[in-house]
Amino acid sequence: MRGVLDRIDRAGHPAMHSLEPSQARAAYEAGAGVLDVPLAPLARVEPLVIPARDGTGLPARLLAPQAAGPLPVLLYFHGGGFTVGSSATHEALCRQLAAMAGCAVVSVDYRLAPEWKFPTAVEDAWDSLQWLLRQADALGLDPARVAVGGDSAGGTLSLVTSLMARDAGVALALQLLFYPGCAGHQDTRSHHEFAHGFLLEKAHIDYFFAQYLRSPADRDDWRFAPLDGVDDSGAPRDLDGLAPAWFGLAECDPLTDEGIAMADRLRMAGVPVELEIYPGMVHGFIQFGRAVPQAIEAHRHAADALKRAFS
Repeated sequence: MRGVLDRIDRAGHPAMHSLEPSQARAAYEAGAGVLDVPLAPLARVEPLVIPARDGTGLPARLLAPQAAGPLPVLLYFHGGGFTVGSSATHEALCRQLAAMAGCAVVSVDYRLAPEWKFPTAVEDAWDSLQWLLRQADALGLDPARVAVGGDSAGGTLSLVTSLMARDAGVALALQLLFYPGCAGHQDTRSHHEFAHGFLLEKAHIDYFFAQYLRSPADRDDWRFAPLDGVDDSGAPRDLDGLAPAWFGLAECDPLTDEGIAMADRLRMAGVPVELEIYPGMVHGFIQFGRAVPQAIEAHRHAADALKRAFS
């Protein structure tokens, strides 16, 4: 992992937090596949358009292996600090999960900041799940076997969508969470210990949240901070009855401590939790499959969790 970080540093690209958001998106798109695994072949690769509540069409991709009957499905939200990333930057990962788990994956291009501030991404995520449940039969998918998942900011959206699903009486099979953002304030030990030199730096986090949040008050909203945020009454959200969760965390990641704390809160609420911490890995490592074998290991662990949940 250190060798990968050294090579990234020697490449000399401008720091993402020094770029305008449009430039940051272009840079992220250009570099997303460099260290990722090759695209796994699949029987179905189809573009979708998901209607949001305001009528906007959200682009999405359906990725699925060949199947004799309706497939279980993972609704996936990509990472990128709510500011960069897309279904294209995460296609290799989503194809891996579809191929290894034998399920369909619907990867959503929710709207990004700063053009679309909080809580637009949250609303797009929830609208996507509702649409998927309505359209599952027509797409050859099983509406009784639906999971949500994502990495980083996408993990945040997955946790929040799971809470909304619980509140609406929708039973999900699993929350698949790669190093999710969970807390409203970045003050844990791991945020200090890995603030510099481990790919996702404090400056990046500050940059992303400055693009996404409308005001400091949003940091205490449970839809941004499912771990310690509160609702309109000032109370934290209870986590009883949420879907089982699988966490894949990186040891050398500012977000690790809040991921562990989130897993602990879920366990205390009686939610089944599996937690893997990948030694020596940094934030984003699951897209470094050409360079670090732990990425492939994490893909396999996540796919196994999906298979168990869908069975």
